[in-house]
Amino acid sequence: MLNIVIAAKTRFPLGKICMTPGAKDTFRPEQIAEAIQRHSGGDWGDICQADAKENELSLKEGYRLMSVYAFGDDKLWVITEADRSATTALLPDEY
Repeated sequence: MLNIVIAAKTRFPLGKICMTPGAKDTFRPEQIAEAIQRHSGGDWGDICQADAKENELSLKEGYRLMSVYAFGDDKLWVITEADRSATTALLPDEY
């Protein structure tokens, strides 16, 4: 079991925090925690400017939010559902 404590102020509710088996097997717990922390603060990571603008609109309109973080050669996606019921850390091929 992974316990993640979000210490900084978040820009939106995260809901239930989940991770896929691939994310759990690929990344260290502190990497997943860092990604979720950054995501919750509005640091969208390694996405293009258009996707970052879409996330900012999604904050206002209540749409799904997505961030991408690179740790070495591996990428971790973090997605918060539109209803803010859940935030999931996953590998791109698990989408």
